[in-house]
Amino acid sequence: MFFNPSRDEARNFLFESWRKRRAGELLTPQEDLVAQLIAKHPEYHAALENPEDHQDKDFLPEHGAANPFLHLMMHLAIEEQISINQPAGIRAHFVRLTQQCQSEHDAQHRMMECLGEMIWQAQRNRTQPDASVYFACLEKQ
Repeated sequence: MFFNPSRDEARNFLFESWRKRRAGELLTPQEDLVAQLIAKHPEYHAALENPEDHQDKDFLPEHGAANPFLHLMMHLAIEEQISINQPAGIRAHFVRLTQQCQSEHDAQHRMMECLGEMIWQAQRNRTQPDASVYFACLEKQ
């Protein structure tokens, strides 16, 4: 089954995972993973601790606002890609970038640039995401 949450569902998942971690409540494995990712981004804690102020907030690039929800969900997507090695070969790129960056987190940020490029091209061209675009970008990293 394909999981395709709405914007509100994705945001609520992040809000609730972070709330549960701060409260010391039991988390599912996926909630724990996302809470660990959030912990690595203290710049997003205030937004995630105030759902009433951020549930419907738009983060427009032209206003210079980084979207914490998009950033964290891209981390989650990359974690999933690495764990199942899909697209095939992605794990090898992650290992190489981790060695270059000397940090798994920084390696994921480099991968995120390429994932974003692939998604942007697919949207611009009205096509499905193309892993060859992703890998071509990763090879330049």
